[in-house]
Amino acid sequence: MLWTLSVTCVLILTACATSSPDVVQREDAQRLSQVQDGVVLTVRPVVVDGSQTGIGAAVGGITGAVAGYSGSGVPREAQVLGLLAGVAGAAAGNAVERLTTREDAVEIVIQLKGGERRAIVQAKGNETFVPGDAVILVTSSGKVRVAKAPKIAP
Repeated sequence: MLWTLSVTCVLILTACATSSPDVVQREDAQRLSQVQDGVVLTVRPVVVDGSQTGIGAAVGGITGAVAGYSGSGVPREAQVLGLLAGVAGAAAGNAVERLTTREDAVEIVIQLKGGERRAIVQAKGNETFVPGDAVILVTSSGKVRVAKAPKIAP
């Protein structure tokens, strides 16, 4: 029961973070962004490693310590069990957090109109990119995302 609760807490806390190009952060809304035109040269799948904020380790450590401490009626033995279970719980909580925050992403190499090249890694979104696609790079608050260029009507 306690282990399930700790895993649920880690999942809820890590679900709040995303690097999806389809999700705009609140502080980026209604801000002017710089836009550059370019063409996709290459696209390759990558994985963005999960975060280790310490939340998973803390939740797992506390849960393990409480569960371990209550595992014995002998005070000295309960302390040792609580310590060992706390360390194991912290390691497990850290691993759960890292695995649940990993994201499939793409590395997109783009040639800008001026000839310069840029490489951007972003989480997979609703758009699929292939070499030759016309794209725009949208820079806002120091972060860059790639989107397909809008089609201009004649």
